[in-house]
Amino acid sequence: MTITGKNHIGSSLTGDTDDTFYAINPSTGQQLDGKFYSANDSDIDNAVNLATQAFEIYKGIDKDKKADFLEKIADEIEALGDALIERAMLESGLPQARLTGERGRTVNQLKMFAALVREGSWVEAAIDTAIPDRSPVPKPDLRKMMVPLGTVVVFGASNFPLAFSTAGGDTASAFAGGNPVIVKAHNSHPGTSELIASAIINAANSSGMPEGIFSHVQDNGFHAGNQLVSHPGVKAVGFTGSFSGGKALYSRAQKRETPIPMFAEMGSVNPVLLLPGVVEANPVRMAEQYAGSITLGAGQFCTNPGLLIGLNSEALQHFADALGNAISDSKASVMLNKGIFENFRNRKAQMLEQYGIETISDTQDDNPDINAGSPVVAAVKASSFIANPTLHEEVFGPWSLLVRCNDKDEMTEVVKNIAGQLTITVMATESDLQEFSALIHLLREKAGRLILNGVPTGVEVCPSMQHGGPYPATTDIRFTSVGTAAIKRFVRPLSFQDWPETLLPPELHNDNPMDIWRLVNGRFTKDKIA
Repeated sequence: MTITGKNHIGSSLTGDTDDTFYAINPSTGQQLDGKFYSANDSDIDNAVNLATQAFEIYKGIDKDKKADFLEKIADEIEALGDALIERAMLESGLPQARLTGERGRTVNQLKMFAALVREGSWVEAAIDTAIPDRSPVPKPDLRKMMVPLGTVVVFGASNFPLAFSTAGGDTASAFAGGNPVIVKAHNSHPGTSELIASAIINAANSSGMPEGIFSHVQDNGFHAGNQLVSHPGVKAVGFTGSFSGGKALYSRAQKRETPIPMFAEMGSVNPVLLLPGVVEANPVRMAEQYAGSITLGAGQFCTNPGLLIGLNSEALQHFADALGNAISDSKASVMLNKGIFENFRNRKAQMLEQYGIETISDTQDDNPDINAGSPVVAAVKASSFIANPTLHEEVFGPWSLLVRCNDKDEMTEVVKNIAGQLTITVMATESDLQEFSALIHLLREKAGRLILNGVPTGVEVCPSMQHGGPYPATTDIRFTSVGTAAIKRFVRPLSFQDWPETLLPPELHNDNPMDIWRLVNGRFTKDKIA
């Protein structure tokens, strides 16, 4: 394996030679240059021990120095230049334009968290000064703020080799909160992950970060990830991936002697309500819009619109026909790896075998030689959908299912039967919104993000973004993995009672030396305490 830490950048710590593996180009099946080593238990202990030592230093480092570190990571990633994009293309099958944009998102996320750290209000400092002469009992001096948890393990995602992987939002938000990070690289893109890891290590060295602030672990199986989640020195986990993988790791995190928080984003079918007014207005244009969203990136987005729900009508049939035509014009696309391709092909076949399913469009040009999956849209009656939980499940890839409802009541029953989602979209006119207001209100209980007259693919990185949702979309409905609020996954509140100012963190001092907004005696202020 290759574990990167301050004093062993890029060194290969080899155990049994059988633990080596190689990256595979999904579009050709060919083995790529570079040998990678799976971590053993000793390697993992070393990484966690280094991180634990680093935490004692890093948690107290000045906020501007932390921000400099995050900005330096962004600079080092940009300095990798074309080599990063070229390697990511070879390992993922994703096009240059997509990966160039994803690199920009990765860099901007790091800079966004750097700005958040400098601004400082994320610590949510709250101060209630003492009232010693209060009757019937004196009021103590209480001061509270967010503090880091400790070593965070981040699992790289298959579908975002940059923005949700080694230096993605999980790593950036964990660093911003004052935590060391150990990344478990995704085995689909180990070379890409190594390049990004080298950028982080270079940034750590030039920024004067403590040894162990970051380590990078490779594994071609599940052992390293399981050992990291179980290790008593690990204090939190961030994961983006499948439901089965996230659920297994979450269960492991909860069964430890000391359970730890784990935020797992595990996908979604992202239902779309096609209300009658908007369907009648322009079914063909809407069908083309959704065909583009369904097939975008070979459907390999956690926000792919995998479920379309509409009321039976002539207009809905026009929409279905147009959607089928648009999908038929789409070509099979290379998927991220052989496993994802085979899972898509198997799950698609399973769905098409379910009772009551009719195929709207299936180009049937899957190509296992280049892991290319063909897009499919199917349809089913609402009664069959409600009765069959298999149809409620995600198919990761270019797939969507149209559910035909007889009336508003049946549409409501369909919504009641869907599980928690990252997103739910409503396609509606103003009159639709009024007529279906009760149903729309119900959607608030089902999703982390409600979209009106758009498509769910595309996640803006900003403070107002919520990328999380009720289980099984994520393991904790309260948090997001995108946007500045993502930092809250890896921090906790700590209250200080009657402590002298000399022993308090600077954010809680009376004279507010850090110039951040604080809640002082019930009033937001940047001023010192009167």
